[in-house]
Amino acid sequence: MLWSEVERLGRFWDPWREFERMRQSLARTSASPSTEFPLVNLWASADSATVTTEIPGIDPKAIEISVVGDTLTLKGNRQPEEITKEDAYHRRERWQGQFAKSVKLPFTVESDKVDARFTKGVLYIALPRAEADKPKKITIKSE
Repeated sequence: MLWSEVERLGRFWDPWREFERMRQSLARTSASPSTEFPLVNLWASADSATVTTEIPGIDPKAIEISVVGDTLTLKGNRQPEEITKEDAYHRRERWQGQFAKSVKLPFTVESDKVDARFTKGVLYIALPRAEADKPKKITIKSE
């Protein structure tokens, strides 16, 4: 009887799943850089790539963008909201702290021609493909 109750309970409560949920919850609240934030979209054509990410509440001057070869790195810091001593949080879900994210690009980039814009909390990064990385058409000579 007891084992059948444990087996029935085991179908609904998985300790490993619960452990993973708690680990992810702790990772979201830690002050260490996150690999999940910011989420990015990346699309590319033959000549360029574009990366967009939503990072509201961050001063654009506090965002560091670097490109080395075919890797784009974003770094920054979202400062916590300041509340008075009389106030207390009822709910606190917005992420805060430092972040760093590297994204592998589909090709090498001309890093001196990268263009970044920040509009309404969305960062747009235009990444032109390096001339040396572009496919070259080879003409065939006939004799």
